[in-house]
Amino acid sequence: MADRRLQVFHTVARQLSFTKAAEQLFMTQPAVTFQVRQLEEHFSTRLFERSHGKIALTPAGELVFDYAERILGLSAELDKRVSELTGAVSGPLLLGCSMTIAEFILPRVLGEFKARHPQVQTHMTVANSETIEQRVADHTLDLGLIESPAHLPGLHSEICCDDELVMICAPAYKLARSVTVTAAQLAGEPYISRESGSGTRQFTDNYFRDAGVATEDLNIVMELGSPEAIKGVVETGIGVAIMSSATVAKELKLGSLVAVRLEPKLIRKLSLVYPRAKFRSRLLSTFIEFATDKMRAMAEKQV
Repeated sequence: MADRRLQVFHTVARQLSFTKAAEQLFMTQPAVTFQVRQLEEHFSTRLFERSHGKIALTPAGELVFDYAERILGLSAELDKRVSELTGAVSGPLLLGCSMTIAEFILPRVLGEFKARHPQVQTHMTVANSETIEQRVADHTLDLGLIESPAHLPGLHSEICCDDELVMICAPAYKLARSVTVTAAQLAGEPYISRESGSGTRQFTDNYFRDAGVATEDLNIVMELGSPEAIKGVVETGIGVAIMSSATVAKELKLGSLVAVRLEPKLIRKLSLVYPRAKFRSRLLSTFIEFATDKMRAMAEKQV
């Protein structure tokens, strides 16, 4: 119901880019520019300063942006509240997930949720935990499922389940027959790590530090942004990695990888994050409850 010009302006103001706004809105850049100019003509003032290929909000633009945030938020809330009067759980659900959760945990959750609520249209963004958290804070995602608690102010974190991390290696690797391994033992091994910004990377770095092993002393031979890529490299026997036990269930059954528990155990909390101040719709509440129950049940079956 909100004015289309206001919606387009709000997106441009968030991105501070007409090009990025056009991509996000699935519009051409000239169409985005036209909508913003229409709004500027309505208020008889410029809303953006344009200089050297960059844009910034004018004082009037800052004021309009503040009201746009509230107007668009209330419009979305109104749509959701009215739709809920029908009794059906329906509408778009904008999810963001870290790679581990998206690839190995969430597909089953989404499949069963869709079967129960066929009128829900789920759109999923996959990125590392840091990026997902920022997108939720920007209100471009309704909900994030990440591998660490939220760090940004204004976000609420809700722990949904435990996730045990284990050391993985090739079956012929020298540590493959170990019952457990310590951080000190791993410090001398060739180590394949996740990239900076990953929830797994942050968690394992903290684990090494707590065990008295400085991260700069680790023998990191590769940093990779994909769990599948890490597993493929480890399968060659070049070194070891620390990964969620949920990500290696298939490889353990096939015998292409071995998982060894860490001593002490390394268990993290997977978290749901969403804005504190944002209206929590029936759809969002229903999904949070369903996903939490399902992920906890799945975690209990892991190594």
